[in-house]
Amino acid sequence: QVQLVESGGGLVQAGGSLRLSCAASGRTFNIYRMGWFRQAPGKEREFVAAIQWSGYLTYYSDSVKGRFTIPRDSAKNTAYLQMNSLKPEDTAVYYCAAAYGRNWPIGDYDYWGQGTQVTVSS
Repeated sequence: QVQLVESGGGLVQAGGSLRLSCAASGRTFNIYRMGWFRQAPGKEREFVAAIQWSGYLTYYSDSVKGRFTIPRDSAKNTAYLQMNSLKPEDTAVYYCAAAYGRNWPIGDYDYWGQGTQVTVSS
């Protein structure tokens, strides 16, 4: 089992920045891929970014490429989502997820966090 706890959401003006954190605990040594997803009201959950946990490969959706990055701190078992140049359309609940499967960059995720709200005002 892996437990994921997100933090760092909040309200920010358009053009601003936020950094989300996802702290993993439990059987973290089996994690192969960490990802961030988001879900806006009335919309389906969408993929945002992923990082290969044991390496440094990253992958981003076209909607955030060039604005978001997904660094990690392996010593702290924590993944981050650094969000810059935020737009009102980035407003959503953001979720982190962990996968044991070795598909890259796309695949199913086994564990999910509780989500954190990000609101970008215009």
